[in-house]
Amino acid sequence: MVAKKLLIVTALVETATGLMLLVTPQPVIAFLLGASLDAPAAFIVARIAGAALLSLGCACWLARNDSPNRAVSGLVTAMLLYNGVAVVVLATAGAGARLVGVLTWPAVALHAALAVWCIACLRSGRRVSTRRHT
Repeated sequence: MVAKKLLIVTALVETATGLMLLVTPQPVIAFLLGASLDAPAAFIVARIAGAALLSLGCACWLARNDSPNRAVSGLVTAMLLYNGVAVVVLATAGAGARLVGVLTWPAVALHAALAVWCIACLRSGRRVSTRRHT
């Protein structure tokens, strides 16, 4: 399956990031945005983001061996949405708000690459399903 490697890479990256945000959000935010979490509410939001990333990683890991179907396509579409929004939010933080850490621009590049990979997987899946129905 074309999406298998995408699902594995996403599972590993997002699970690791999610766990780090859950356990120690301050260094992750410092490396990513060059900022500190000053308010207690910021820690809560960072940990909720960590839980969301952990969930995404888990879903990708569990779906990695699935044959092409609507659920996998839905997961890849959701990942495309997530990666696209991540690119916009992080690029805006870096360029607009001047929140730049060591990992800001590498994270933008990673999410952009993952978004392109999602598009390629979705296009490939459509070609496969079109061939099956003809």
